[in-house]
Amino acid sequence: MLKDQDRIFTNLYGLYDPMLTGARSRGDWDNTKAILEKGRDAIVNEVKTSGLRGRGGAGFPTGLKWSFMPKQSDRPCYLIVNADESEPGTCKDRDIIRHDPHKLIEGCLVAGFAMGACAAYIYIRGEFYNESLVLQAAIDEAYAAGLIGRNACGSGYDFDVFLHRGAGAYICGEETGLLESLEGKKGMPRLKPPFPAAVGLYGCPSTVNNVESIAVAPTIMRRGAAWFNSLGRQNNTGPKVFCISGHVNTPCNVEEELGIPLRELIEKYAGGVRGGWDNLQAVIPGGASVPIIPKSVCDDVLMDFDSLRNVRSGLGTAAVIVMDKSTDVIRAIARLSKFYMHESCGQCTPCREGTGWMWRVMTRMVEGRAEVSEIDTLEQVTRQVEGHTICALGDAAAWPIQGLIRHFRPQMEERIAAYKARAGAPTRMAAE
Repeated sequence: MLKDQDRIFTNLYGLYDPMLTGARSRGDWDNTKAILEKGRDAIVNEVKTSGLRGRGGAGFPTGLKWSFMPKQSDRPCYLIVNADESEPGTCKDRDIIRHDPHKLIEGCLVAGFAMGACAAYIYIRGEFYNESLVLQAAIDEAYAAGLIGRNACGSGYDFDVFLHRGAGAYICGEETGLLESLEGKKGMPRLKPPFPAAVGLYGCPSTVNNVESIAVAPTIMRRGAAWFNSLGRQNNTGPKVFCISGHVNTPCNVEEELGIPLRELIEKYAGGVRGGWDNLQAVIPGGASVPIIPKSVCDDVLMDFDSLRNVRSGLGTAAVIVMDKSTDVIRAIARLSKFYMHESCGQCTPCREGTGWMWRVMTRMVEGRAEVSEIDTLEQVTRQVEGHTICALGDAAAWPIQGLIRHFRPQMEERIAAYKARAGAPTRMAAE
């Protein structure tokens, strides 16, 4: 269990002043100049040593990603903060921006300095209107106090922070789709290589990081990599903000150590499953794009990147979506299939055609209006989409269906049998 003194986001619930005076009282902007005086390499190495892995879903080592930026560049370098947060079930960055905006702004300065960036662009989801007002007000405060801008924090380093509102497209949460959108173009992912660290925003070296990944950086620098490493499990270190929603008694966001058992997380912070733990049917442990896991797995699984990968799911954004036995899991996954079909940018054929095909077949699976053999066909198509697209949206569309078939195939077969029994005679249905 995470001790209160180890929490990074001490105003996650908005109980205190989110603006500069309140932020300073909680330790933000405390001698930030001294952090910058350690130098670029020292900051990058400290974040590397901490074991911080990206909090946006992929879990890539943050310090390693920062080290990809060129040491010297004849072009300006940029830090891009991904605040698009459009993954269904995920709402952690929203609360960080709403209640602790200065942690993000100070994190932009520290991370930007470490990478030699001249500016940070925060790309915020268009629907987060009120959050954008809070964040812009905090940015204005930081400029007025000399914390960012020319000679930021008296360090002799010039650093700007710009807020950019998106238009509500899920695909713009993909880092290169985000860069395209920032440049005023349609949010369609780019082929890689070249990677953003070489050719990013406006063709300049750029690094895209999640809000939470950037916001924790100043605390790591103040308290040290050893402190961060002491929390969580090996290769899964530090605290993490979890979003718990669905069929729980008290849905919430909570900061806890990586590696906490899923059952403890739900029962301690979310008031337990509605109707008790035995009423649990399944959980999506990391946002809508990761495979669903049944109660038998939920009983013992730990909430970290490696433990969830070992049960063929993923931590993703750590958005825990709880489903009790009243849930029609087939319909739930079909609804996610419709979401991914709608949000596909259409650039890649497997995704453009596959997401629509999978949703149409899933719609028939909900009704049972299918053949048992089509379950295998559906699974095969998910494999043809997965890993065959420019960005990970194809994977995100495929994985929920794969998890459903892996763990809930008997329910799908029963639904088909029940439909045939009602219809009176079996009929051969072709995939639409």
